[in-house]
Amino acid sequence: MSLQASTALAVFNVRDFGATGRRADHAQAPLQAAIDAAAAAGGGLVYVPPGEYTTGTLLLKSYVRFHVEVGATLYGSKVAEHYPKKAFFYAEDAHHISLEGRGTIDGLGAYEWKVQDWRDWYIYPNQLLAEKVGVPLTRSFPTADSLGGHLVLFIRCQDVRIENLSFLHSPSWTMHLWQLDRLVIDGIYIYTSQRDGVWADGIDPDGCRDVHINNCTIETGDDALVIYDTDIYGPVRASENITVTNCRLSSSSSAFKFCDGNMLAIRNVVLSNCVITKSNRGLAFMVFAGGVLENVIISNCTIECERFDWFWWGDGDPLHFNLIQYSDIVPDRDPATEPPIGKIRNVIISNVIAHGPGPSKIHGHKDSYLENLTFENVRLTVDADVDAPWRKGPHALSIDLARNVKFKDFEITWQGPVSSHWQSAFYAENVDDLILDNFSTRQAQAGGADAALLLHNVHNAVVRNGAAQPGTTTYLHLTGDTREVVLFANDVRHADKEVTQSAEVGKTAVQHGWK
Repeated sequence: MSLQASTALAVFNVRDFGATGRRADHAQAPLQAAIDAAAAAGGGLVYVPPGEYTTGTLLLKSYVRFHVEVGATLYGSKVAEHYPKKAFFYAEDAHHISLEGRGTIDGLGAYEWKVQDWRDWYIYPNQLLAEKVGVPLTRSFPTADSLGGHLVLFIRCQDVRIENLSFLHSPSWTMHLWQLDRLVIDGIYIYTSQRDGVWADGIDPDGCRDVHINNCTIETGDDALVIYDTDIYGPVRASENITVTNCRLSSSSSAFKFCDGNMLAIRNVVLSNCVITKSNRGLAFMVFAGGVLENVIISNCTIECERFDWFWWGDGDPLHFNLIQYSDIVPDRDPATEPPIGKIRNVIISNVIAHGPGPSKIHGHKDSYLENLTFENVRLTVDADVDAPWRKGPHALSIDLARNVKFKDFEITWQGPVSSHWQSAFYAENVDDLILDNFSTRQAQAGGADAALLLHNVHNAVVRNGAAQPGTTTYLHLTGDTREVVLFANDVRHADKEVTQSAEVGKTAVQHGWK
């Protein structure tokens, strides 16, 4: 049966428009001619048979399915004039379009290492640490002939499908998808060098609605999957109604990230059944531009982190929440010109096994506390990483400036010989309404002076059904203006003491049992 008969579509074979399948022959004109013919016919399937095709920007149009057959590879041109748009595949205000097949798109992005000649405030703390320990301050940059930009740039499109293709060596974000409605991405493979591939994100939905990303493998030198809402091509709109399932993500920065550039809102997002491996940061919740991040569920995931080079964001940390303003990072940025601080609220993370050498930090803002966070059935293992050139402890997990927070069935363990810079497993500061239910851990150093759990300026906390692991000295220590703490049914047989408190803590701050 012919492809045309089996699909019931008009088929436009690019060989019929002059493409030879030889890499040395520039194929942009025949490929575009096939797309144009399909669009002029009211729609159809553009078929790219096995072979090698060199091209620049291809403009997709409504009702066109672009099918790259297994054995076919499209290579990015090295001629700047071949890119009227900064993209390999480009579509604007189109609908019912697809990229599909089992073939390969290779952007031929390449990198060179040299010394950074400007101050990048976002990684400046890492630079200072690297300088202190004598790490060379060279880093990778795209070469001058890495021209294609995004492999996919779609703007204001509807009913879009991207399926089964491999996208390799993108010179920039592999896919920037701006304000799309009804987007399905299924079964694709994205790869860029994790050592070199700066700015080569995997998938970047930006102001998109009704998005389903399934069954994908993404290995990138920057964020693997990052959700935005920016005004780069017009007025900003919220990103909402997004599901991500059955994916494997690896990143030299963040594997799954809610972007710091959230300007309006990102909401109603579900990530499930995913595996994160070889990532500098696992899950990142970041709001720097005044937006709202809310209604997020992450479940049934494994996270494996490791540290990457000094110029990447992240520290081998499985969990990261950061709510600030850009002026908190960039000293010459005027806070008066920035929007009010944003919000992060209504987040559930459950059924997660995570491991990493760096501290997980969950930090809100003094003017906008994190709200309504639940962590349930989570096992976090912290690796000593004693040979790392720098370490950023001191607590395995810290939470600051938050309210209505619940940790249930949560375990923190220490793996390997623990470095002296580590202290408590869990540290909470400026938290209102905290529940620790069945929290199992000990301090970093078995028999050491630090407490397993440390609460500072925490109001209205319940610590119940907890378990002190062998080697625990003090299970819980209270400092500062901590008050209204209830302890109930904690198993402290392996601890020298269940609870201690500093002198400034009120004598009635702790209540044992329910009264």
